[in-house]
Amino acid sequence: MKRKMVFGLCISAIASIVLLAACSTSASPTPTAAPTKAAAAPASSQAAPTSAPAAQPAPTKAAEAATSKVSFPEKGKSITFIVPYPAGGATDIGARLLCASMEKELGVPIQVINKGGAGSQTGLTELAGSKPDGYTIGFANIPTAILIYLDPERKASFNAKSFVPIGVHVVDPSAIGVAANGPYKTLKDLVDAGKAKPDTIKFGSDGPMTDDHLGIYLLEKASGAKFVNVGFDGGAQVLTAVLGGHIDASFGHVGDFVSQVKSGNVRVLSVLDTERSKFFPDVPTMKEAGYDAINSSSRTVVAPAGTPKEIVDILSAAMKKAMQDPEQIKKLEDSGLTLRYMDAAQSAAFWAESETKSKALVDTVRAEQKK
Repeated sequence: MKRKMVFGLCISAIASIVLLAACSTSASPTPTAAPTKAAAAPASSQAAPTSAPAAQPAPTKAAEAATSKVSFPEKGKSITFIVPYPAGGATDIGARLLCASMEKELGVPIQVINKGGAGSQTGLTELAGSKPDGYTIGFANIPTAILIYLDPERKASFNAKSFVPIGVHVVDPSAIGVAANGPYKTLKDLVDAGKAKPDTIKFGSDGPMTDDHLGIYLLEKASGAKFVNVGFDGGAQVLTAVLGGHIDASFGHVGDFVSQVKSGNVRVLSVLDTERSKFFPDVPTMKEAGYDAINSSSRTVVAPAGTPKEIVDILSAAMKKAMQDPEQIKKLEDSGLTLRYMDAAQSAAFWAESETKSKALVDTVRAEQKK
């Protein structure tokens, strides 16, 4: 138990530091609510770990002229977009909305393929091994993807060098949801139960060593309660288990809960962000409830390493324009997803910073486990 607690406390620090990186003003670019036609230039480059993905410079007029000579995408061919989670979750919903808008810009179909399993490791493995020709892209959720390949027990066949960032689409704050007709009316109710009966209250997450799993540790560290983490392949499965009474609570994201809250099936107890969610204005943040815990998931569009820069530039430009699509913005809003754009260069810098800080702390955890 002592070793388990040490791991929990150290890994909590990983989530806190890594997931606050998106808001850092000294080392990484600040994400914006939505891109504009005159997007700000990316922040100056920083030292990055050797495994970090290479930054793709923002397209210039010269670059745009060069990309016009590249025959991509070819008419009659479709692009595959891999979502490393089952259908129905917030990541899947965001991908389908983004792809619908990108189709308009690229002029070819984009087929969303769900490859769930092992907390996104299954889909990321396939994406990393795909042909680097621009016709297979997909989502890598940060910090989950990083934590997978930093964990030696996962034996991941990919790392940061396996991908080329195209851009960040959504940053979805974590949240805690329970069945609306259940016994827990407030976060205090849930925490009190976790203290009174340690290791009996079941929390659902999207798998081991994911941002959701780490969020549970954050709550445990801050409150002193002890919960049981039950891993699923994705947020939609977790919600099904909550509504079926198989688990007590879901540690998911704001986007996972909006539709279920509107239908009266789910009650959200807390949001792990620096301020209240506009989608749940009456729900207190974790900090308001007395616990210092912040957690989120950054949905980053990536291509396999080796994809030509000219093709990455085309995809990145199409993504930027797609994220200006009023129809997509409205549908994202309706789905409870927070549009927070980062371009290719900003995404690479954010990934590098997240990995650097995560690795240092994971090394600390490994050392503690050997004692």
